[in-house]
Amino acid sequence: MVSSEPSRGGEVVLTVRPELTDAELDALFGASWPGHRSVSFAPVLARSSTWVAARRGDRLVGFVNVAGDGGAHAFILDTTVHPDERRRGLGARLVRAAADAARACGAEWLHVDYEPHLEGFYARCGFRPTAAGLRRL
Repeated sequence: MVSSEPSRGGEVVLTVRPELTDAELDALFGASWPGHRSVSFAPVLARSSTWVAARRGDRLVGFVNVAGDGGAHAFILDTTVHPDERRRGLGARLVRAAADAARACGAEWLHVDYEPHLEGFYARCGFRPTAAGLRRL
């Protein structure tokens, strides 16, 4: 699946399961998440059900990962939009594309954990609050 949206500076193109380098993921995460430390993403992506990347030209400007249990449940992880691209709907496009990709992988339920300030964003993406448990390991 590939979708695009015209925008200033070229269009943003979403792609499911593209090849991604550690350098470009580190650049995106470093710009987006204070305190990000460089890691190898290959083991993470190897365990993922799927992922969606957004590019403006050659630049990675968005990413969302989907982990799954191999059955009915999939989990949104690491929804990330470069600070220069925020407030333009890209995050919602990434989540919608991830939901479509998870459905194509056989998932029936899509889960997401988020911080309180993101509740409105995920509600607009179609998620509703549920009771859940969490344990720090």
